[in-house]
Amino acid sequence: MSGRQEATHYKDETTDVEAAQQPHYDGDEEKEEEEEYLDDPFDIANTKNAPHESLKRWRQAALVLNASRRFRYTLDLKKDDDKEQRRRMIRAHAQVVRAAMLFKLAGQRDIVLSPAVSPPISSGDFGIGLEQLTSMTRDNNMSALEHYGGAKGLEEKLSTNLETGVSGDMDDMVKRKNTFGSNTYPTRKGKGLLTFLWESWQDLTLIILIIAAIVSLALGIKTEGIKEGWYDGGSIVFAVLLVICVTAFSDYRQSLQFQNLNEEKRNIQLEVIRGGRREKISIYDIVVGDIVPLKIGDQVPADGIFITGHSLAVDESSMTGESKIVHKDKKSPFLLAGCKVADGFGNMLVTGVGINTEWGLLMASISEDTGEETPLQVRLNGVATFIGIVGLSVAVAVLGILVIRYFTGHTKDPNGQVQFISGKTSVSEIIDGVIEIFTIAVTIVVVAVPEGLPLAVTLTLAYSMRKMMADKALVRRLSACETMGSATTICSDKTGTLTLNQMTVVEAYAGKKKLNPPNDAAQMHKEHSTLVIEGVAVNTTGSVFVPKDGGVAEVSGSPTEKAILSWGVELGMKFDAVRSEAIILHVCPFNSEKKRGGVALQLSNSDVHIHWKGAAEMVLASCTQFLDADGSVKPINNEKSYFKEIIDSMAAKSLRCVAFAYRPYERDAVPNTNEEELAQWTLPEDDLILVAIVGIKDPCRPGVDDAVRLCAASGVKVRMVTGDNIQTAKAIAMECGILPPDAEAKEPVVIEGRAFRDLSEQEREDTAKKITVMGRSSPNDKLLLVQALRKGGDVVAVTGDGTNDAPALHEADIGLSMGISGTEVAKESSDIIILDDNFASVVKVVRWGRSVYANIQKFIQFQLTVNVAALVINVVAAVSSGNIPLNAVQLLWVNLIMDTLGALALATEPPTNQLMRRPPVGRREPLVTNIMWRNLIVQALYQVAILLIFNFGSSSFSLLRQGSIEHQNKLKNTLIFNAFVLCQLFNEFNARKPDEINVFKGITSNHLFMGIIAVTAVLQVIIIELLGKFTSTVRLNWQLWLLSIAIGLFRLLASGYCWKDDTSSKDTLVQNVEETIPALSNCT
Repeated sequence: MSGRQEATHYKDETTDVEAAQQPHYDGDEEKEEEEEYLDDPFDIANTKNAPHESLKRWRQAALVLNASRRFRYTLDLKKDDDKEQRRRMIRAHAQVVRAAMLFKLAGQRDIVLSPAVSPPISSGDFGIGLEQLTSMTRDNNMSALEHYGGAKGLEEKLSTNLETGVSGDMDDMVKRKNTFGSNTYPTRKGKGLLTFLWESWQDLTLIILIIAAIVSLALGIKTEGIKEGWYDGGSIVFAVLLVICVTAFSDYRQSLQFQNLNEEKRNIQLEVIRGGRREKISIYDIVVGDIVPLKIGDQVPADGIFITGHSLAVDESSMTGESKIVHKDKKSPFLLAGCKVADGFGNMLVTGVGINTEWGLLMASISEDTGEETPLQVRLNGVATFIGIVGLSVAVAVLGILVIRYFTGHTKDPNGQVQFISGKTSVSEIIDGVIEIFTIAVTIVVVAVPEGLPLAVTLTLAYSMRKMMADKALVRRLSACETMGSATTICSDKTGTLTLNQMTVVEAYAGKKKLNPPNDAAQMHKEHSTLVIEGVAVNTTGSVFVPKDGGVAEVSGSPTEKAILSWGVELGMKFDAVRSEAIILHVCPFNSEKKRGGVALQLSNSDVHIHWKGAAEMVLASCTQFLDADGSVKPINNEKSYFKEIIDSMAAKSLRCVAFAYRPYERDAVPNTNEEELAQWTLPEDDLILVAIVGIKDPCRPGVDDAVRLCAASGVKVRMVTGDNIQTAKAIAMECGILPPDAEAKEPVVIEGRAFRDLSEQEREDTAKKITVMGRSSPNDKLLLVQALRKGGDVVAVTGDGTNDAPALHEADIGLSMGISGTEVAKESSDIIILDDNFASVVKVVRWGRSVYANIQKFIQFQLTVNVAALVINVVAAVSSGNIPLNAVQLLWVNLIMDTLGALALATEPPTNQLMRRPPVGRREPLVTNIMWRNLIVQALYQVAILLIFNFGSSSFSLLRQGSIEHQNKLKNTLIFNAFVLCQLFNEFNARKPDEINVFKGITSNHLFMGIIAVTAVLQVIIIELLGKFTSTVRLNWQLWLLSIAIGLFRLLASGYCWKDDTSSKDTLVQNVEETIPALSNCT
């Protein structure tokens, strides 16, 4: 293919890929979306894979006063599109460079000239410069690589070793970073406090209030002089500024938490070879010259070149836009940072890091958007919109009524004088009166439109995410934290999640002979032990490092590989010596479908052996002979039942059974040794000779049975999905409490993946509900199970660690990847990373998910109570008397308590064990439950009734008949304001436990709640006693303070005793009936 044709091919392929990457929805999905749109734009059950159209719809339907704040933590749809545009632009740039190189190489071939490559320029302690290395990898310049001597030449120029890596010496690391850069890229700084102040200022109602306050300030100073005239306008300005500052500071703290979590997400841990040993380091610590082992599912951490490996295939779509998998070998050695390993394994030499890679340029040019919808956030925007429309209507009605009453002479000042007399009242007094009325109406809008309601979700999620980090769970998607509260089933892996992932070989059979102890090589024939050691040492992706001082051997690799290699070392295996005596011809990496992996090797005497290792019953099925303990090869036909019994016996003891087999192979039958032919060779997997069977013990994690019991009690079904033998899976499930000891362990309760896979779609859906354990499952079986459960109405959480688990993790409502054993592909497809791979941590995530929902409900109850009470009191007073007891400054203070401080106090309640005694939260369950409606209505009616009694019947109270009429009026309004605020203060206690009698239970564990209550109470005292000029209040004597406290406290005690359900008992129905009757009689 010519350069021109290849360049055209790139272009066509990219277009096809981009078309293929567009989201695809079938007719039924489109119909569902259409129905959803006609029904309710705020009803989005799952935002995980929601199309942009539905996300746009709810934004357009929402009533928003401050868009920059309300939509701060939602997905920025425009920025998302811009990011994709930028990504495509960088991809296009990469393709143009490659196309140009192809044209150049094609021209050079035509004129039979070698490409001109500049000689390497030494850079400090290294024999090649930064620009030469960078351009070589970026341009895929094979000629330059050959000119520099290939991998061996770069080894010398970069002062590294292709087998043992760099020394790891600190001075050497610093030199490399200074010369070639570090593996970091500049990220855009997060918003500062000033930006949040500016965004909080954008609220339309606050802007109107400021303008009104400035006009009032000017008129006040003009009429009353600067000494007295600035109080009314100045107090509103001060109140608005206080609201802005407190809101901005609260939002700023949230953003810092999100930034820290994003930094954690980017900090990938990976293996490098330094000084001959494998060690785990941060991706940021990679340097040029490092040797990085790559395996399936890894992210390529930097630009580099292929050194050694087998069947290494890379998915470069993240960088090039090409969907095809690219095979890497010595003919195509260039590896790009940011790509994912799709198959095989190998080692790479790092040649470019950080900003000197295309991935670094891309990451530096796009800022990570922390915005994301959650279903609860969208629903709360709907609630806020409904309340806002009601509040806006009430505000307009109040404005109209007050204006009419004012101009018809029905509005009186505090002294009882009519405020407007036609022809007598001055223009400035009219303007002042109208502005005061307008300010009240706008302030009602501020209180009535709960802008902070949707943001309370973000606040509680930010708090939960930070706390979940301490519980070993890193949240990648906000919505997952919330959706976990609705999870009805958890499909869990066995290895490492339910078990410790600390594997050891505890049983071993060499032929028909059981080795006791299993690591005693003397019990085997010499030829037998040689073949076992050969299979262990060569057919592995792990490694063994023996320190030069003769210390303990360090084994690395997957837990299974480590167990087998450790067993090999105990048998006397010299890992490096065995591998050096054999030439690896071809490798068939472990396959999760076939459950085995193989290798073909040529020995020093030119004999060829093909070794297989994998699931015992799978390998046994391919064997026709076995190697007995005396070294003789015997037919296996009559002995297969014996070996199956061995496997079943091991499985019944919860052991993972692994078999080793081999076959000699004719050297002439091996394809030509050129890499292309060998790559196409399919390793023979029949006529094998069974060499050994081992049983590997992986103990259950301590406390996993308690975690499973807790899940069962909370209505969450735990299912085990494992690739292990069905007998092993059953034994572990019983040990963990997933399968009761007396359970009938037959299909479909315990089922093999193959049997489930062979069912029809409808049968799978019917069977999925009954499954408790699935053994010998492939990743595709896990995906089918997740799909069947979701179709049946379950909210599914699924754990996974392998690359092939990615589809199931993506499909599930909540994908949980493993932080220790999980691949980068699995982590990127997941919503939450379980950092310690522990099932108990999964259960903690469920508890936090329920806590998010419960905290939001607490805040909704609290906020709606304030909304209803404040609106009703002001409307009734405005309609009946033309004056309202709560003025603009007071309402702004109430708004601050309700909107920001209330959210901080209630949205950060830590989870309680009580949450795990409830069933999962239904996806369509109403946000405001019957108990909440009852509490809300009773609270609001109580507050409205008491405060209106004081408003209209103040003359009946001797405590309020003090001083002049103006003072009495101010005293009455001050008492109403003080009692109203204290009602909200005590109502916060009430909202903490909406369905429990003891609202003070666990109060001391939430220091933030106690702090906010204390600060609010102290500020209220200061406002009443010291800031009367600003808030139009007067000081209250101790009797009126006691009365105010009694009003708030009585409601708290009454609601706690008379109206709540005690859900702490399992016999709630009988208990509540027995307790409610005397309780109600006591109340009456």
